[in-house]
Amino acid sequence: MKHETRMLMLSAALAAFMLPAAAQTSTPDPAQPPVQQNKMKPGQRAENQQDRISRGIADGELTPGEASKLESDEAKINREAARMKAANGGKLSAADREKLQRQQNYMSHQIYKDAHNNRTVSQDPKSEVGKRMDRQQDRIAQGVNSGQLTAGEASRLEKEDAAIGREVQRDRAANGGTLTPAERQKVNRQENHVSKQIYGAKHNNRRTSR
Repeated sequence: MKHETRMLMLSAALAAFMLPAAAQTSTPDPAQPPVQQNKMKPGQRAENQQDRISRGIADGELTPGEASKLESDEAKINREAARMKAANGGKLSAADREKLQRQQNYMSHQIYKDAHNNRTVSQDPKSEVGKRMDRQQDRIAQGVNSGQLTAGEASRLEKEDAAIGREVQRDRAANGGTLTPAERQKVNRQENHVSKQIYGAKHNNRRTSR
């Protein structure tokens, strides 16, 4: 009886000792990128990446500069996939799929890294210039999410918005944190130009398959 009691106590102690380790291995580390969806086809994986980028833009987790770089990289992968298919009768070989998967894995890590750094875009800007730029970002995010903007188009639009943002920062730094009426007028003209480009890109015949 005493032997059985000791065995029971030993078993309970061992279970209690192992419990933290089991919990640690089953709980995902929030500092690590999400589990890669490697079973997706290349087209599905690219669509998944675009959805993540559009959410990052809409939520302010991705700055225009970060979004531009990500979309540029995604556009390169898409062009390479198209070349691979053209050289292989419209299909991807096993080696092609493996290479594209590695590239998309890198993209996935980069999206996660950019979305979780300390660079964000304000979702409640106070200035009219800030509100205008926020609306442009929302329109770009919607275009990426709907497939109306290709990765290449989104990259160019984000690059232009990033350049405007840098110019606004320089002007404010040189003028005590504010923009002069002439500077606001200039920014407004630049954003008008970007607005027309967003509209044109969303209403042309180039789309991303959804």
